[in-house]
Amino acid sequence: MDQVQLARSLFGSSMAFHIIFATLGVGLPVMIIAAEVLFQVRKDADYATMAMRWTKAFAILLGVAIPSGTIVGVMLALLWPGFMEIVGQVIALPFQIEIWAFFLEALFMSIYVYAADRLKPWMRIVSVVFVSIGATGSAVLITDAHAWMNTPRGFSIDADGVISNVDPWAAVFNPSFFVTAGHVALSGFMTGAFAVASVAAWKLMRRGVTPREASYHRKGLMIALVIGAAASLGTALNGHSTAQMLHVHEPEKLAAAEGLFETTAYAPLAIGGIVDEETQSVKYGFHIPWALSFLAGNSFKTVVRGLNEFPRENWPPLFVHTLFNLMVVLGSLLIVMSFGALVYWWRSRKPMPRWMLGALVLSGPMALVGIETGWVFSCSARQPWTIYHIQRTADAATSAGNLGKLFVLFLGLYALLMAVTILVLWFYFKRNPVSRELSGMGRGA
Repeated sequence: MDQVQLARSLFGSSMAFHIIFATLGVGLPVMIIAAEVLFQVRKDADYATMAMRWTKAFAILLGVAIPSGTIVGVMLALLWPGFMEIVGQVIALPFQIEIWAFFLEALFMSIYVYAADRLKPWMRIVSVVFVSIGATGSAVLITDAHAWMNTPRGFSIDADGVISNVDPWAAVFNPSFFVTAGHVALSGFMTGAFAVASVAAWKLMRRGVTPREASYHRKGLMIALVIGAAASLGTALNGHSTAQMLHVHEPEKLAAAEGLFETTAYAPLAIGGIVDEETQSVKYGFHIPWALSFLAGNSFKTVVRGLNEFPRENWPPLFVHTLFNLMVVLGSLLIVMSFGALVYWWRSRKPMPRWMLGALVLSGPMALVGIETGWVFSCSARQPWTIYHIQRTADAATSAGNLGKLFVLFLGLYALLMAVTILVLWFYFKRNPVSRELSGMGRGA
């Protein structure tokens, strides 16, 4: 790999590792809020147990998210000096505000963890709500820089690279900010819910689970499915807004995502298949007539620009079509699985069959893969630009050597940290089984 590819690989692997913990850090507080509210409303001790155990898992994950996020920040400065030169003058504001969002999250997390038994019920809920606001705000503010990279605003740059006419608020509220912020928040809520659903479904499938434990896990599974279904549907609806934003502001990305080469009205939506540049078509795919035009402009007559309208050197890599399809398919499956399970429970009021529980065990990993795929798609489909139509990735990257060795070193470090995190979670909850806490708190309502 050349220097630019090594820099992208090193930074991308760091982001891929961090995004797991950052996303769960957005989603789990919402689950804790739901459990706390249900405990206060129903006076069922099972929900208090859920809130307590989910908080312990959240604290462990937060302990990894903080240093991994710090690594990403350092790498951003070291690997992309050309990019940071512009960022420091134009879009530094959300990074500065994010510090306060993290402070809010950490402060109220400490209050909730160490003083929960001394707080009034409404104060417990308020504390964890502020944890969620801080976590979500932190994710949204950091993602704002990514949105600005896709739709840069709030500055002028001359031929010599001199920045002028800086408007920090115009940069913050760039055209893709609200769509991107909504997608990040909703997908985080979705992933946190399905992570809980995976664990609850797995516990219900285990042989020898007692009726008492089964009742507890079914309650947790229902909370996860309700939140997961709502958030996954919201993510899909937000995806429609994203398509419209791409149609207006990043037409090359939309064309590459759909393998569309010729500008056309009544454009079809290509599902699956492989983009063939030689024949300028999507082979082996399924095409829904006129659907892409409707997604892009709410009208079948909408003219969608194709890749041939742009210079070949500005085309995104065509493999992003596969990434986009994988993200959409996983999201669609999660909607079907969650709503299907809820309908089954509502209609039958019976325990879910093992095949359904087995499918739900996969929901958490599917959500995480969808998150990773979405981020890789969004960044890869912006290439060859770091700042869209402003700065090429090759001009932003460092010229320092030995990146290959660092890439291998950090891959090993991330693998070790992931293994240690999984082991810590495993051993903690193995040594503190839910049966012990359920017997200590009494039977749920």
